Amino acid sequence: MSEFDTGLPSVRQIQKYIKDKQKVVIQLATAETITGQVLWQDSQCLCLSDESNQSLLIWRHALIYIKPTS
Repeated sequence: MSEFDTGLPSVRQIQKYIKDKQKVVIQLATAETITGQVLWQDSQCLCLSDESNQSLLIWRHALIYIKPTS
């Protein structure tokens, strides 16, 4: 298992989204797009609360991008 490097810019940016309770759009490798709020992250996954308040566990290797909503 890999260490969780909190010094990486990508990890810090996601932590900022979590702290600010920023709504984000996530695109997955399957071309599916999900909108919601990132609740937490670890070295393997993100947990996202979607628009229907369901918690989704998303593996990092399935991510294409994460961006804040306008």
